[in-house]
Amino acid sequence: MEFVEQVKEQEFEEFVSHHPTKSHFMQSYYWGDVSKEKGFVPHRVGLKSNQTLVATALILEKHLFGKYTYLYIPRGFVTDFSNHEIVQKFLQELKKFGKKRGAIFIAMDPDIKLQNLDPDGNVIHPEKNNFELVNFLKKCGLKHLGFNKNFENREPRYTFRLNLDQPSFDDIYKGMHPTTRKILNKGNQYNLDVFIGDETNIDDFYLTMKETAIREHLFCFSKEYYLNFYHTLHQHNMSDLYVVKVDISKLKETYQKKIQSLKEELESLDESKYKNKQKLENKKKDLQKNLEKVEKEYHNIEQIDEKELVLSSIMTAKYHDKVWTIHGGNHRLLRELNANYLLYYTIIKDAYDQGYKTIDFFGTIGDPNPKDNGYGIHLFKKRLGGEYTEFIGEFHLILNKPLYFLYQKVYPRIRKMIKKRKG
Repeated sequence: MEFVEQVKEQEFEEFVSHHPTKSHFMQSYYWGDVSKEKGFVPHRVGLKSNQTLVATALILEKHLFGKYTYLYIPRGFVTDFSNHEIVQKFLQELKKFGKKRGAIFIAMDPDIKLQNLDPDGNVIHPEKNNFELVNFLKKCGLKHLGFNKNFENREPRYTFRLNLDQPSFDDIYKGMHPTTRKILNKGNQYNLDVFIGDETNIDDFYLTMKETAIREHLFCFSKEYYLNFYHTLHQHNMSDLYVVKVDISKLKETYQKKIQSLKEELESLDESKYKNKQKLENKKKDLQKNLEKVEKEYHNIEQIDEKELVLSSIMTAKYHDKVWTIHGGNHRLLRELNANYLLYYTIIKDAYDQGYKTIDFFGTIGDPNPKDNGYGIHLFKKRLGGEYTEFIGEFHLILNKPLYFLYQKVYPRIRKMIKKRKG
């Protein structure tokens, strides 16, 4: 078998985009161009047998200090992982390549499912798992970083994936949580504007990203990064930007009508229809409570000076037969309008109509706890009806043990000290 250090774009994409089990947008040729914004140098390498590609890897090189670097293969290299001969050979060649590049180690985090989980994280069908693959990779010399539960490593080890390969969209809709269906069944009652935007909507998108990052204590990239992400992938039909906006004056009119309707219903309540006085009182209380709630929401809307607000936005990645909702956020105001539910419904419906087989909601926590900051996002994604998916984890192929120890133990402390001084 022959190792190829520079696989041409068309050949590389043909292999990765059509791979039956390991196709991922983070292993596409073009993800290397996106990653340049983070300071990575991309390499597209491969392994050939009889002049035919049997494995590829988008490798991202990051300079550390002096002549030293580390290499990262996002979501793992692309091959048939059940073919141990190919995996071993490719790892041997990657090790040689890494040493040539002055790499201290090579990191990878394959998007390969570890085991089957129910929506609450309980293991089901325990006989079907990939623990043998984890052990095999360890025997090949890779260090496994363990089965982390949250976002300790480079990419999420848990996510929700919704199967779109179903007879009808109604089957997908029925699989959503009752709370989600209850919200969606009301339709677009606030006349929200849901649309696919373009580069001119990056500012709107970035606003919701910053709002969510502050609220949920999450990391937010620069606006330039998101612009580069969208521009680079969209030109290859690999990304869409979904946006939800609301016209404040029209929203006020909608609320005024709701308030008037509730008042009229309360005033015209026919007591003769209620033989049970308790039921009548309960009905009055419910209407009054609802009226007070709507009036309070209307009062908050009156405090908004803007003519329109961007309520929610999502930047997707699309590749092969999958869609990922990779970046997105919600405005802190008017969250009671549930714009995010309408937005995700639109993305899911579009993906189904366009023939995609899976939608990945890109990351969640592995130990759901209502007290955790990420629990709200976890619960929302769970209610969309996807499979709770656990990946096998991150691995490091160590090429320089002394410097690897330094990188793991000392380098993070140095970076932390530098950040404190700058702050």
